Amino acid sequence: MTPSSNVPYSERANRLHSAAFRPLDETMRAAIGQVFTAAALVVLRDDDCRLDAAWGGIDADHPAHPDARFDFASVSKLFTTSTFLSLVSAGAVGLDDPLVAVVPEFGATGPRALDGGQNPHTREMLPVPDGVRGHTADPARVTFRHLLTHTSGLAPWRAVFEAAGPVPPPPTDPDPLPRGERWARGLAAICGYPFVGQPGDGVVRYSDLGLMLLGEAVARLHGTPGDLDPAIRARVLDPLGLRAIAYNPLRHGVAREEVVPTEFDALWRHRRCWGEVHDENACGVGGVAGHAGLFGTARELAAFGQAWLDADPRLGIAPDLMRASAQLQAETNGVRRGLGWHLKAEEGALCGDLFGADTYGHTGFTGTSLWIDPARRLVVACLTNRVYFGRDDTGIRSFRRTLHDLIVKAVTP
Repeated sequence: MTPSSNVPYSERANRLHSAAFRPLDETMRAAIGQVFTAAALVVLRDDDCRLDAAWGGIDADHPAHPDARFDFASVSKLFTTSTFLSLVSAGAVGLDDPLVAVVPEFGATGPRALDGGQNPHTREMLPVPDGVRGHTADPARVTFRHLLTHTSGLAPWRAVFEAAGPVPPPPTDPDPLPRGERWARGLAAICGYPFVGQPGDGVVRYSDLGLMLLGEAVARLHGTPGDLDPAIRARVLDPLGLRAIAYNPLRHGVAREEVVPTEFDALWRHRRCWGEVHDENACGVGGVAGHAGLFGTARELAAFGQAWLDADPRLGIAPDLMRASAQLQAETNGVRRGLGWHLKAEEGALCGDLFGADTYGHTGFTGTSLWIDPARRLVVACLTNRVYFGRDDTGIRSFRRTLHDLIVKAVTP
């Protein structure tokens, strides 16, 4: 028995052999109260559910359960990029089209200065490297391929929420500033920020700003400018029958007790984030953004992963484009990117060492992840609230590595 063996546990399905499940269960229980307070895990092998379970608690009175909804954080990006790729397949746009063809105001400033960017944790401006001082970048050169591969030269992060309006009220209260106005202010700010590199220089700089812009392009191509939600729902969620994945869950009738809380925001909102997106920029623009904001269950996230593994025609993405999306498109210092997907690095730090070399997936800052191993026909969706204890790495990387290696051992004969 582990010290935390009394952690609440519930399951919908468990077809793992008890000897294989035991170390996995012990790993989860040991992390409760140390790395996160709640977790849900779904393991699919050959489109067969081997495990669908949850550990920990939503709060003191509500144990976590398989239908609990977690803040996906950057795993939300997969739904934005999948929606965009369906539009490419439909002929509405091309991968190498310039962003300004759909969002012309992005290029209105003309060439912009380069700077060192902004630290997303301290919010301090970073020094301008000598190699870019005095240089400019032309926003008209940014293509959709650059956004998908994070090679646009855009800064990884800026404090968009500060430009979007005042601190939003708790999600149970009405917001006096309409969501459309929040997003319009945020978009105007993004369209004026300096770059940190040259568009298409091949350097991978993981950028939330790029996905926020991609989200607006998707909304406009879908015919709902300023509102990404209908596009993702029409092109991904509804076709796949994913009913529990949504932005702003409390504003859509979901009880707070069904949503797992995240961090206490002591710097901006001065409250625990519970039923509202943890990411400040997504929250500041109204909770709907291309880079973050979706909440959902591990079961439905795994179903989304299975759709990608199966090249499910309901996604509306051409098979050759799906294959290219999960293949190497850009790489910098071991960070390997497809079209929207993060590809397994040689050291396997994010998904363990035992997943196959062609594994692809994504992680979220709140402690979420989806990984797909095509060689094993394996899909793993793991949702946690690891930021509940703060933003420092309290062991999420080592937890992820251990967990995914144990899963491979559990499903491999």
